[in-house]
Amino acid sequence: MGSDLSPTARALRTLELLQERPGITADRLAERLGVTERAARRYVAILREADVPVTSTRGRYGGYRLGRGVRLPPLVFSPTEALGLVMAVLDGSHAASDDGEPVGAALGKLIRALPDGIGRPAATMRRHASAAPDRRSARPDPETTSVLVTSVAAARRVQVGYRGASGKPWEETVDPWAVVVRHGLWYLLCYSHRAGAVRTYRVDRVRSVTLTDESFDPPEDFDPVARLEQHLGTGWPYETRVVFEAPLADVARYVTPAMGALEPLDGGARCVLVGTTNNPAMYAGEWLAGFPFTFHVDGGPELRDAVAELAERLAAAVSRIITAPSGCKAASRP
Repeated sequence: MGSDLSPTARALRTLELLQERPGITADRLAERLGVTERAARRYVAILREADVPVTSTRGRYGGYRLGRGVRLPPLVFSPTEALGLVMAVLDGSHAASDDGEPVGAALGKLIRALPDGIGRPAATMRRHASAAPDRRSARPDPETTSVLVTSVAAARRVQVGYRGASGKPWEETVDPWAVVVRHGLWYLLCYSHRAGAVRTYRVDRVRSVTLTDESFDPPEDFDPVARLEQHLGTGWPYETRVVFEAPLADVARYVTPAMGALEPLDGGARCVLVGTTNNPAMYAGEWLAGFPFTFHVDGGPELRDAVAELAERLAAAVSRIITAPSGCKAASRP
């Protein structure tokens, strides 16, 4: 168990064990943490350095205990609040029922701390309600996310190691403006000193993050969500330019900021969507295929090829001609 935990997680687990088992011995603590006795004592020392009062008693009945004032006050929930919390966690994380996952473990502890009349329905819902995983969602590392949020709050510049969608890794220095959760994905909205422009990066693709001693001035009075939406459609390697044979007001209902910027043409009779993408096949098959308007790809050879390939596959799917054996007349499907 212990080998899979970070030092911070082990220190927190040490605190839990001291709360649950007053007088726990060093060898028993080491066994529960999955580390050596020497390492267990080191985690106790870490807690003491963090001003957590841990006392120790020598002898046959000795062990570690927490001093007064460490236990958290009880939380009071109504049944509706408890059920709503479980539903929200299940909705956002299909690992909510797994005690081996951080979210599931935390939810289980919370439910166990509730009075029976409130905790029992919540436990039942957690045990028997299932959530299908969202294929689009991705869970970033909690510690990485915490460091990024801390850097946002402190306006501290960071050095990040990142791996793009293609698998290409790089390192760069960024000014972290905000961390935004959108449709199950966590994004870092930042100013990239490498690119000299605003960028949005997936937090689950951040491989390392280091706080620097440099500070920065974040933009004033900006809306992180709106700014993220604005930049999701920019900065990708493949350009897109799609002309719609319909007024801008009609097309705009189907356009999201991640697709690019919509502009009027011919006095508003037509419009053009200009942006970038890192996945032309997805842009063609999931986005453009859903538009109920006539359009043509006016720019972006990769997107043009993706649309042509999609059209060929769809045309083949509805073809009514069956190739007949040699010497026979081709037949049509009924």
